[in-house]
Amino acid sequence: MPKPMPTCWLLSEDKAGMVNQCLGLAEALGVEPVWKRIVPRAPWKYLPPRLWFAPLAAPGPGSDALTPPWPDITIGCGRYAVRLALAIKRASGGRTFAVHIQDPKVDARRFDLIVVPGHDRLRGENVIVTRGALHRVTQARLDMEAARFAPQLQHLPRPLVTVLVGGSNRRYRLEAEEARALGAQLVQLAQDYRAGIALSVSRRTSPAVIEALRRALAAAPSVIWDGHGDNPYFAWLALADFIIVTCDSVSMVTEACYTGKPVYVAELPGGSRRFHAFHQAMRAAGYTRRFEGKLDKWHYAPLRETASVAAELRARLQSRATP
Repeated sequence: MPKPMPTCWLLSEDKAGMVNQCLGLAEALGVEPVWKRIVPRAPWKYLPPRLWFAPLAAPGPGSDALTPPWPDITIGCGRYAVRLALAIKRASGGRTFAVHIQDPKVDARRFDLIVVPGHDRLRGENVIVTRGALHRVTQARLDMEAARFAPQLQHLPRPLVTVLVGGSNRRYRLEAEEARALGAQLVQLAQDYRAGIALSVSRRTSPAVIEALRRALAAAPSVIWDGHGDNPYFAWLALADFIIVTCDSVSMVTEACYTGKPVYVAELPGGSRRFHAFHQAMRAAGYTRRFEGKLDKWHYAPLRETASVAAELRARLQSRATP
């Protein structure tokens, strides 16, 4: 009789960057996960993870139920997932294998495996260090989506420049002013290189930024995905000759570097120590360059860490199961 597939819960709040990292690792592991959305009630939502008491009582309205049977594996991301994963592990009698993505800010030895990017300082025997974020990009997904969406871009000239736009967050500012400046750079780029522009926004991109980019790119051969209709994100990564990404998202930069294509990072006002360390390390390793209005070809080995993390997780699960 074939061995049953391990059960897996993904624990995170409803943020695309967190959900995608958990989902990407689960998909690479080959399991069919169940996402457990976490919306903590007061007072837990105001407390750091180390102060959460009775954590299984923390999920409030909008959360998914956390009740037995407990899963074989939890994959969590974000501070809300920390105490819940440890509580599930304890409730299962230690049977649940607890994985956390990003520094949990508690004793790392309490987790079975932790995955952190290099710009985090956490290290240990159960810690895997990556250059960037985990994600859902695979070659199979790129090929499938490219075939599906290619007709949308057939009228654009080559080279094709895919532009991935984020939005303001706690560290960076991307408002209409910055969007107009980026749009002007892209129009000039299209003129200088006779290039086509395929621009995609994210959930954080404000309507004012989208409108500013739309107005600017009316002067260039371009297609804009504004968040409505089917998302061509994977297709435009696959079809691009060059990729430009705003600097506010570690995930988008990492996903772009999966392709092995030249990746330029467009600077925005703001930043932090962790973001600066990440971007500096990516440039030093030859994955990215600052976007300064020019296009050059360079080569690097595609950054494909999600599969290697999944392989290490699989090996540790096997080792644990072997008497």
